[in-house]
Amino acid sequence: MRPAPSAVPVILTLLLAACGGSDSPTSPGGNANNPGGSTSATVKEDPSFASDIVPVFSQHSCASSGCHGSPGQAGLTLSGSPYNALVNVASTQTGELRVIPGNANDSYLVKKVEGRASVGQRMPPGGQLTATELANLKNWISKGAKNN
Repeated sequence: MRPAPSAVPVILTLLLAACGGSDSPTSPGGNANNPGGSTSATVKEDPSFASDIVPVFSQHSCASSGCHGSPGQAGLTLSGSPYNALVNVASTQTGELRVIPGNANDSYLVKKVEGRASVGQRMPPGGQLTATELANLKNWISKGAKNN
């Protein structure tokens, strides 16, 4: 079924409006709803660590490329059991807790990905998280940083 000719401009306007307004960088494989090509295309109120957070580490090669893949690399190892390396664990750079369940704003991990950390560079070094990835990370922490 084809839309009436008078509906076409309205539909095009709505489609174009949905594509704009993202202040997130785009990486290969991304699209208007998912600028960075992440595995999670929608912001979730209560994200899963295994399904929504760990894939972000993979997408941005956090546990590889000589960054956080083996003990001693950059003070944090994400390979193996990333949950145990993040939640209620002090950063080796500042002593701040990497993830404070229920407190995304003060969690060192969020400070690092937002570029608000007092030391070191913004993470990940190859490009920023998308707005969706960041929202899901913050929501996961705010909802208690569950190991689910």
